[in-house]
Amino acid sequence: MKKSLLIIVSALFWLNVSAQQPDRVEPPFWWAGMKSAYLQLMVHGEKIASADVKINYPGVEVVSVTKVENPNYLFVDLKLDQNVQPGKFEILFSTSGKVTGKYQYELKQREKGSAERAGFGGSDVIYLVTPDRFVNGNPANDQVAGMKEKPNRADKDGRHGGDIRGIINSLDYLQKMGFTAVWLNPVLENNMTQVSYHGYSTTDFYKVDPRYGSNEEYLELNAELDKRGMKLIMDMIFNHCGSEHWWMNDMPMKDWINNYPEYKITTHRRTVNQDPNASEADRHEMTGGWFVPTMPDLNQRNPFMAKYLIQNSIWWIEYAGLEGIRQDTWPYPDKNMMAEWTKKVLEEYPHFNIVGEEWSLNPAIVSYWQRGKVNDDGYHCNLPSLMDFPLQNSVSNGLRNTENWDNGLIQIYESLANDFLYPDAANLVIFPDNHDMSRFYVQVGENPDLLKMGLAFFLTTRGVPQIYYGTEIMMRHEGNEHGNIRADFPGGWVGDAVNAFTGKGLTDGQKDMQKYISTILNWRKNCQVIHHGKLMHFVPQDGIYVYFRYNENESVMVVLNKNQEMKNIDTSRFHERISGYKTGKEIISGKQLSDISKITVPARSAVIVELGK
Repeated sequence: MKKSLLIIVSALFWLNVSAQQPDRVEPPFWWAGMKSAYLQLMVHGEKIASADVKINYPGVEVVSVTKVENPNYLFVDLKLDQNVQPGKFEILFSTSGKVTGKYQYELKQREKGSAERAGFGGSDVIYLVTPDRFVNGNPANDQVAGMKEKPNRADKDGRHGGDIRGIINSLDYLQKMGFTAVWLNPVLENNMTQVSYHGYSTTDFYKVDPRYGSNEEYLELNAELDKRGMKLIMDMIFNHCGSEHWWMNDMPMKDWINNYPEYKITTHRRTVNQDPNASEADRHEMTGGWFVPTMPDLNQRNPFMAKYLIQNSIWWIEYAGLEGIRQDTWPYPDKNMMAEWTKKVLEEYPHFNIVGEEWSLNPAIVSYWQRGKVNDDGYHCNLPSLMDFPLQNSVSNGLRNTENWDNGLIQIYESLANDFLYPDAANLVIFPDNHDMSRFYVQVGENPDLLKMGLAFFLTTRGVPQIYYGTEIMMRHEGNEHGNIRADFPGGWVGDAVNAFTGKGLTDGQKDMQKYISTILNWRKNCQVIHHGKLMHFVPQDGIYVYFRYNENESVMVVLNKNQEMKNIDTSRFHERISGYKTGKEIISGKQLSDISKITVPARSAVIVELGK
């Protein structure tokens, strides 16, 4: 009887021990020579918490091992010596002195100069792509075993098959057009049951969705961009994950997700972040609430979650060679954690750039977040850039407005007059539209002339311009549903009757718009005064808005004529900026101007004049 009991106890012990093999370690690998000496590993495996952890590798020290509520997790804090060498080593998991599990970890060699990687900036023009809707470069990955949602191109909210290979195949077109950077809507795994194409419901923070391709193809994309002198901007989401993320069935801690399991939808009252009179209850309901039931709200106040997200960003920057991050729903996560995140990222990469999405039309709200802003509450965010939604709204409304004496142009002027609120208005990302709003062509009543005026403005004023895919061919849509706004790019699928890459089936108007944008973009590539010059503008009069980009040696004059008739402009009013210049070259038409005392501007158009002496 005693022998039988001993056998049973022994069997139970070894059953417990045998289950201590980790099935996930994140980050999956790291690098030697990072500026921060500390690394936290999240280890997941059945009953892994009952194991001891040991590493025997020169320069790697196990500082602490934290056991949490869920016995299937361990958080292992490592200290990496400054001189630790790249290499592979085993993480040993043991119980009662017996090794019960192993995981081979690797410290990789950093790419030379990676710490000094320069981010996107004023010299760039960003092309925004919704990957599922751009080009289907590999139809073989449209349907992948284990992925829940199958392709259905007939469904506006379904998966259509666009992928990373298609984007790689299109880079020559983007380069020829004159774009210098690419921002992709999220490409990480979204293994959701439905409506997963947009990418904003992450189910694995370290893996590219296989319907888009692979991690290796993502690296290939940036390598191909590098060959062309172009940059890659990654779309990240720290506010939420997808409800079918792997950890939702086995969370480390009860407070890993806000308001779980009885979720609450956010109030969207984003001003609680700035409001000196806001209650803590209101702040929590906004930042702790969920966007929708399929997007669990991550609790960044949990220090392990915070560390996980910070390291994930650094991992992707180093791994993929990113030149920028666009952070989704900026004001919704915990703002103190977000300040710490930007601080840690920029400590590792001082010249990097990050743009946050604060969808507010109030520049006082947007400017609160920018690095260098002195706020009354003492909050410092460290965020270099923000999306300039106030300017977008003003340009859209200003071009549509025909009732005011100035033809609506004062709205644009006054939006720029608020630049005193920003520590660095020149680093704001400016845009006519994006994936979440009606296309700009639709906003301006499908008027090609107004579209051209808006584009000329965004491509020459201060800031970093971003253009949404398809704007160059005047893509339109019925209704404002996201699935229609994010329609398939013509020519991205075999059999498309219209092909924007080759010009097949495009109207004369669409070809003209492609040429218009390409002309400005390719001129802009080498125009330092547009990249980094100062801005001076003059109050609009009689439907004419004039501004200058200038430095000590160069000056560019831009004139927007909102009138439905041609105007001859007497330039004497602009003597502050025109003094010393006598001639010019109009960029869009290519015409040489021998005398700039008067400039003729066609009806409803923009002229861009490089001034000469």
